[in-house]
Amino acid sequence: MSDLQPFPLTRKRPMKLNTLVTLMVCAIIGSVLLVVFALYSVQITRATRDDVKDTALGIARTLADSPEVKRGLMQPPQADIIQPIAQSVTQRNDLLFTVVTDMRGIRYSHPNEALLGLHFIGDDLTPALEGKENVSVNRGVLAEALRVFTPIYDAQHEQIGVVVVGISLNKVEEQITRGRQNALWTILFSILMSSIGIWGLVRVLKRILFGLEPYEISALFEQRQAMLQSLREGVVAVDIHGRVTMINHAARQILLLPSGQTTDNTGEPPHSPLLASLREVSKTGVARQDQEISCNGRLLLCNMVPVKSQNQVIGAISTFRDKTEISQLMQRIDGMVNYVDALRSHTHEFMNKLHVILGLLHMKRYDKLEEYIIQTAQNYQTDIGAIQGKIKSPVIAGFLLGKINRAKEAGFTLTLADECQLPDCTNEEQVAVLITVLGNLIENALDAMTGQREGEISLLLHYQNGWLSCEVSDDGPGIDPVRLEDIFNKGYSTKGENRGVGLFLARQQIHNLGGDITVESEPGVFTQFFVQIPWDSERNIA
Repeated sequence: MSDLQPFPLTRKRPMKLNTLVTLMVCAIIGSVLLVVFALYSVQITRATRDDVKDTALGIARTLADSPEVKRGLMQPPQADIIQPIAQSVTQRNDLLFTVVTDMRGIRYSHPNEALLGLHFIGDDLTPALEGKENVSVNRGVLAEALRVFTPIYDAQHEQIGVVVVGISLNKVEEQITRGRQNALWTILFSILMSSIGIWGLVRVLKRILFGLEPYEISALFEQRQAMLQSLREGVVAVDIHGRVTMINHAARQILLLPSGQTTDNTGEPPHSPLLASLREVSKTGVARQDQEISCNGRLLLCNMVPVKSQNQVIGAISTFRDKTEISQLMQRIDGMVNYVDALRSHTHEFMNKLHVILGLLHMKRYDKLEEYIIQTAQNYQTDIGAIQGKIKSPVIAGFLLGKINRAKEAGFTLTLADECQLPDCTNEEQVAVLITVLGNLIENALDAMTGQREGEISLLLHYQNGWLSCEVSDDGPGIDPVRLEDIFNKGYSTKGENRGVGLFLARQQIHNLGGDITVESEPGVFTQFFVQIPWDSERNIA
């Protein structure tokens, strides 16, 4: 049974598949059989009449060549020579009549002996008296008949009479009717076999379509298309030959395929690392889970599985998503967590300060209370006030506040240069990239200084003419000069396996924005990163 809901009452319910197929096939077969029956009836009528005519001509010609008939014409009609022969031929061939006349049209034979010696009735005798065989439908003394006329010649090839053979039209129609009945039985048998074939066809179609009706299939297809196109993940499928058979909008955007195009300019399937891996899965039948593939400057996280039918691999399908988006989301979550931790830390610190103020009030040490409040205000201005004055983006300010507290907890110091100047940004992508880059660089600096008694991370953010320049430096152990370029490669890390992705993603996102990142380091002295990215600030837009 289908899980689809029935059509609303306000709409006319579509015809079922078995009814539709039955009516269509029956209409086609019925039309063909009707035409065949009509043509066959015409052919039967024509063939039957031609057969009767040929039979009558054969009998007439045989009589015309009979010596007894020729000898009888030399005698008077009452000589009783031709009459016995004609009656015998009539009875044996089930004819209506067999008449022999002389050149005057006088009968020498007739089923009614009383008409012997009388003139033949009918103008259709005239052509035969002129030596021409003739066939006609006419009525004489007897019933209406098909009449065949054949001249009789003597030994000198002079015409001496005419043989007339008549076949009743009722008998001709009976033969035609019998032929039509045989054709009708054939048609009925064809209808029976066609009905069985239609029944079998409907059952096969229903089995192939899993018992679904056409309108249910169309509804499922529309739902499937809507579901595929609404997914943010890319979905692409290929057949066993590597041709793209299904792709959604997200996949087209990631693979840079124009709408409606699934082949390149040569008619071949498009080439990309993702599709190459997918075609390999369709050949081997081995699934691949959480595979990272670099495609068009993006790092994709892909899952690929083979598609099987009756235990045979017929293709493969892949779902994938830009890992950069996942990394950005993780950075945002990490920033929010740091921000919450910072707020929690400040809350505890604020409560402690309130307790100190309350104690000084109870002790009535107003001089110490004034001194404590002034010192606290100065500390606030130094920490939070300084950040808010330099960093106009609330998101970046909260992020840096969390990182400052994170550095304090680790036993180090994160300071903002006095020259810091960061206006607010209207481009969420640029803000997300800056958080990703600063988060990676600060965390890497903290990890590098682990084990030192003290350490400082300096941060400079400077905006000018639509570009943001960032400098992140630390006094950690530094980086070996021969490894300066390797740190941006995916998978390179000195911290163990499954690491070495942060700087790779950071540089990838910076390049996607059109920016750049470089590094300088002196082992044992310092490490400094320089980042430059476009920054759509409010003042730049104005």
